[in-house]
Amino acid sequence: MRGKWQLLTIVIIVALSAVTIIQVPLNFGLDIKGGSHIILEAEPTPGVKIDNETMDRAKNVIERRVNGLGISEPVIQRQGANRIIVELPGIQDREEAIDLIGKTAQLEFKDPEGNTRLTGADLKDAQAQFGGQYGQPVVALEFTAEGKEKFAKLTQENIGRNVPIVLDGEVLTNPVVNQAITDGKAIIEGKMSMDEAKNLAVLLKGGALPVNLKPAEVRNVSPILEKESISRSLNAGLLGLGLVLLFMLFYYKLPGLAADLVLIIYGLIVMATMAGLRAVFTLPGIAGFVLSLGMAVDANVIIFERIREELKSGKRLHAAISAGFHRAWTCILDSNLTTLITAAVLFYFGTGAVKGFAVTLTIGIIASLFTCIVITRWILTAVANKNPSGMIRSFLGKGAVQNG
Repeated sequence: MRGKWQLLTIVIIVALSAVTIIQVPLNFGLDIKGGSHIILEAEPTPGVKIDNETMDRAKNVIERRVNGLGISEPVIQRQGANRIIVELPGIQDREEAIDLIGKTAQLEFKDPEGNTRLTGADLKDAQAQFGGQYGQPVVALEFTAEGKEKFAKLTQENIGRNVPIVLDGEVLTNPVVNQAITDGKAIIEGKMSMDEAKNLAVLLKGGALPVNLKPAEVRNVSPILEKESISRSLNAGLLGLGLVLLFMLFYYKLPGLAADLVLIIYGLIVMATMAGLRAVFTLPGIAGFVLSLGMAVDANVIIFERIREELKSGKRLHAAISAGFHRAWTCILDSNLTTLITAAVLFYFGTGAVKGFAVTLTIGIIASLFTCIVITRWILTAVANKNPSGMIRSFLGKGAVQNG
């Protein structure tokens, strides 16, 4: 019964992966497919000084909003004193590109006359919580030291009047000031769910622009790599994969065939995960995938060699499979754990393509652990039940004879 449930789980995972790959188109980076090139220009606004610090903060905010997971791999860099270049891979539609950049929130607190008195540059923190008069979801804001003084002055001058809070030109809420607020804290409330409040808080905290930015130029860019280079890289990758599959098949026979099947399932899971995350495939990301594929092959080799050692020591087939996996697990876990730590460091300190490489490598390692330890073991056990003598001969040679 346990084997049937494991088979059903594997079938469901493979089916979902295949459907995801078919239904969700894969995205490719600037180096492979090209994308959109956008130049954003800072607009002067009252009370906001356009300097290097402001522009660097705006650049960092855009990168966090566009590439929070490190999987879209955009190119974001400064140009001159008041411009930021953004290149978005795989996006050829100019309006879509502008809309994506437009997700970066510009928060403004205005007086009743419509003058902007505070901006996102004055915001220190934003948190979703339950509050307000009836305990509904709200977004609690905390201002910087300078923002605290500005907000205190705004509320002192407008007691009994409406003070609009505006996000990207749209009025979020238009509260009436009942009293002066001097502690540097405020609440955005309205008809919203907790999820909506959390999303708004993340948008404000992670994406409050310190300055207004307008598109000065929007155009499409061609792939960085030539089609011939891409074709050669793809052919080299397919050739290497084919040689690995053939080696496993001829050297390990039945277990090698099982390993080849597991590697195919592994590839489906990784590609489906990347597609589901809307990740962008670039050469660094593909390198991370290939590296994790190599580690998956290594894991299978370690498992098979441990099983062979157990069989040579005189254990029966099923006992050898169980002991082989147990002995191999520590070695596989240690090697993968150290690689995961490296990937975490690359993700934390890296940007752009480095983050993408780290994310792809991490997904690949997790998929490798799952397929090698769970799926490989199930397949080997199933084959051992059906053809124990063939399995033993595959591990020990033609003359090997042993009960299962």
